[in-house]
Amino acid sequence: MTIRYPNGKKYVPVRTTNPQKISNHSFSNRGKTLEEDLNDSNEYYLTHNIAVIHQKPVPIQVVNVNYPSRSAAVITEAYFRTPSTTDYNGVWNGHYLDFEAKETKSKTSFPLQNIHEHQMIHMKNVTKQKGIAFVIVKFSTLNRHFVVPYDVIEAKWERMKAGGRKSIALLEFESESIEIELGFMPSIDYLGAISDIVNHEGNIER
Repeated sequence: MTIRYPNGKKYVPVRTTNPQKISNHSFSNRGKTLEEDLNDSNEYYLTHNIAVIHQKPVPIQVVNVNYPSRSAAVITEAYFRTPSTTDYNGVWNGHYLDFEAKETKSKTSFPLQNIHEHQMIHMKNVTKQKGIAFVIVKFSTLNRHFVVPYDVIEAKWERMKAGGRKSIALLEFESESIEIELGFMPSIDYLGAISDIVNHEGNIER
């Protein structure tokens, strides 16, 4: 299927991960994408009345459809109606959450080109309304996951716009974000990291 965009184109202490838990998780979860892990975690949060967080549907305009059989239809071409914002949003403990999920195969850095300017604008607007915006980044070859608060992403984005490096180094993730301790249920307990941020700051800094 072909999908196109419309023409007209604080320092937070790092959480130490448990090596044994990562080993078990890696073996049982081998081959799963970050999206699949997050969807499983969100289902766990929902069924246990912890939070209501869902993946956002992608608004598309269908252009062409093939019918290989009378009972099946296959979309062969579609367009994004509007640029997407972020991947997930919902409510947890009275807080509105809005976040993007990204993976990188690099072992040393995360390219900022993986985040779009309209997504940065959206997350900034969320924080202005006292929501919590962040990015979850998975270093897939290292099997390491980080929750990165919006203000950290914004600082690196502004550095890039000013002519600085176009990526965030792994060392910066380790010192300025929270590494998620992997587990079984939920797979990725990112709400534990968000709780650390809220408790550390007393409130999200504007």
